[in-house]
Amino acid sequence: MEKTVFKKYGKKNLVGKPRYLKARIPKGDNYRDVKKSLRERNLYTVCEEAMCPNLGECWDSKTATMMVLGDTCTRACKFCNVKTGNPKGVVDKDEPRKASEMVSMMGLKYLVITSVDRDDLPDLGAGQFASIVERVNADHPEVKVEVLIPDFNAIPDHMDTLAKSNPFVVAQNLETVRRLTHPVRDRRAGYDQTLKALAYYKKAHPHIHTKSSIMVGLGETKEELVEAMMDLKKAGVNILTFGQYLRPTLAHLEVQKYYEIEEFDHLKKIAYDVGFDFVASGPMVRSSYKAVDYLNFLNEKEGKEIDWKK
Repeated sequence: MEKTVFKKYGKKNLVGKPRYLKARIPKGDNYRDVKKSLRERNLYTVCEEAMCPNLGECWDSKTATMMVLGDTCTRACKFCNVKTGNPKGVVDKDEPRKASEMVSMMGLKYLVITSVDRDDLPDLGAGQFASIVERVNADHPEVKVEVLIPDFNAIPDHMDTLAKSNPFVVAQNLETVRRLTHPVRDRRAGYDQTLKALAYYKKAHPHIHTKSSIMVGLGETKEELVEAMMDLKKAGVNILTFGQYLRPTLAHLEVQKYYEIEEFDHLKKIAYDVGFDFVASGPMVRSSYKAVDYLNFLNEKEGKEIDWKK
């Protein structure tokens, strides 16, 4: 395997972000029209809430991400800026309709559904995910639905509930390497728990494509990243993404390193060498970044061409 030197950074190197990490402000008639229509219907996307710099690019490719199950997470990962607390079992039963309406209003061809962790619910939120996927599949059979889910504690019954709704892709993020899993992730999450969940989906529901994501810049080594790739591949994961960790607030974990573009390119090459079907790797790449690209990749393999802007 080709060797590449991964640069090491000390504190003095972390003053200011690299130029390529500057956020791009969404603009254009399509963005303004869609945002106006969303507000009129009281609909919101994660793309907006997270101020994602890739928003315009994804919306132009007819892809968007919707957050469900509320805005309060029962877990407290040290990299995430989502509010934590006890949602007390509250669930919006109207979310399936809202998801379907969002698809219609935005003309989506690919919808990503994600959520906070809901350890307060008996099924950890699996039933709500399933209801949303089923509604979108029924109303929009031409649309593919990807779900970026909690780990559901890797409980087969809960994972089966979701899988039977027939999502196109199931994503559960490993987030970081084994050594850094704690303190990066909440104690109720885990490196092996994520691998167990992903492996179960692939074994019990092999028609479902699986996906995971790794943040870099938390102090991991190249060797640890390769180990994580190998572990994900053994779990049958099809799609892998790499992105730069960015510190949300001073209360969160510090960035230990900003990766160079060529380092992301090298990680992508290694991942393909390991055997993943599709890899996205770059500073601003996030788990749902241009998620439709995987579908485009599959269509190209089969000789199909689709214009996603129609």
